[in-house]
Amino acid sequence: MLFNSLQYLVFLPVVFILYWITPHKLRVPLLLVASYVFYMSWRPIYGLLIFGLTLGNFLLVPLIARAEKEKFKKLWLALVVAGNLITLGIFKYAYFTVDTIKQGMALFGTQWREPHLHIILPLGISFFVFEFIHYAVEVYRGKPVVKNFFNFSLFASFFPTQIAGPIKRYQDFIPQLDIKNKFKWEYLDEGMQLILMGLAKKVLLADNLALVAQAGFTHPEQFSAIDLWLISYAFAFQIFFDFAGYTDIARGSALLFGYKVPINFNLPYIASNISDFWRRWHISLSTWLRDYLFIPLGGSRGNKWMTYRNLFITMALGGLWHGAAMHFLLWGVYQGVMLILHREYEHLVERLGVSKQFIQGKLYHAVSVVFTFHIVCIGWVFFRADSESIAFKMLQKMACAPVELFNFSLSQLEVLRIRDPIIFPSLLLLLPALMVSHLVVNWLNDKKIYQKPPWAVQVGVMVALMCILTIFSPDSSPRFIYFQF
Repeated sequence: MLFNSLQYLVFLPVVFILYWITPHKLRVPLLLVASYVFYMSWRPIYGLLIFGLTLGNFLLVPLIARAEKEKFKKLWLALVVAGNLITLGIFKYAYFTVDTIKQGMALFGTQWREPHLHIILPLGISFFVFEFIHYAVEVYRGKPVVKNFFNFSLFASFFPTQIAGPIKRYQDFIPQLDIKNKFKWEYLDEGMQLILMGLAKKVLLADNLALVAQAGFTHPEQFSAIDLWLISYAFAFQIFFDFAGYTDIARGSALLFGYKVPINFNLPYIASNISDFWRRWHISLSTWLRDYLFIPLGGSRGNKWMTYRNLFITMALGGLWHGAAMHFLLWGVYQGVMLILHREYEHLVERLGVSKQFIQGKLYHAVSVVFTFHIVCIGWVFFRADSESIAFKMLQKMACAPVELFNFSLSQLEVLRIRDPIIFPSLLLLLPALMVSHLVVNWLNDKKIYQKPPWAVQVGVMVALMCILTIFSPDSSPRFIYFQF
């Protein structure tokens, strides 16, 4: 059941109405049933998977808290984390492991006929497994265990965040379940605004940019270096609007029931360096990697080279988390190297005694933002390409862009326009459209025009707009990108 589907536009209001007419003590069970219906609408059998992981973690994690000796606490923690990771590994990395073994054996001249595994990746498994690991580690660190099974089950299966996050923290989410909330109109008002904004980002922007990105990454050999840079820009904004749109819908859906889930994006493409970018992009994942991978590895507590090692490992594993493929691993490695180079650059600037006034100046900041955006776009080539070989070929060609720009003439523009009837009109219209829409939205927010009509009119207009966006979205509208992770 996709957020941008008619099924969800029926499912969500039904659950919303039932929730607010149900007594408080029955609301969590109601949401739990709704969440399993939502998840099992794709493949019913995988309802057993999430239930089994939920039950296992609910029973085993308290053993960490009860253990009197530190070594037993660590043992139970290791068993719980290993169990979650093994489950994730079986479903997500089985084919990758088999292919790697086959390729390794082929280097020694041995042919191996790999087994047919017939494994289909369950939606959202990476996200709720990370939530289980977070819970186990926090209990090990002294946080209280969750004693209510229904509350714990809803923590993992809550349908707005079930498939692609944001990754929740149990100490933030579960206490909300015990609050005897009464319906407030702002829940409906703010929640529907977020949902509408998310649908617009997905259907109007991400899905149309997907056409540009798909054309370029499927047949990169047909495009020039300048084309490929434009295509990488298109994917950069596609993945942002796609994932930010999903997050808006998730947060808006949760808010309809009075629950708050964490934000996931904070204007990432105005980041002035790669470290700043990761503080703004997929915030729930980057903070999870920091708290449960980077810091346990040693964080910044050792010398410089140990810190760099920890950064590199964290980002490499973060890349592999995104997908069981070499190009995802290379994307993570690339991010780790960029973070290390950024730290080295900061040390160099400090040693050279560059003026803080210059570094904090508007010109330096503007150049830094543009430079960082292009560093990120190079990484997106690894992320989006179907294989590492295609990514390297694209980047090799993109490196020739300065030469093409130097030799570019107005007479060539007509040739490019004829050769690429989709790419250029789409990208030439994108920037002014985004700028105009941004100004209009800001003006509407300042004037609070949408709040002046009666609430019934506001709700009716937002519902109508949601239906229009859903009904008239392309039949080939792709799933949310992060559904595959």
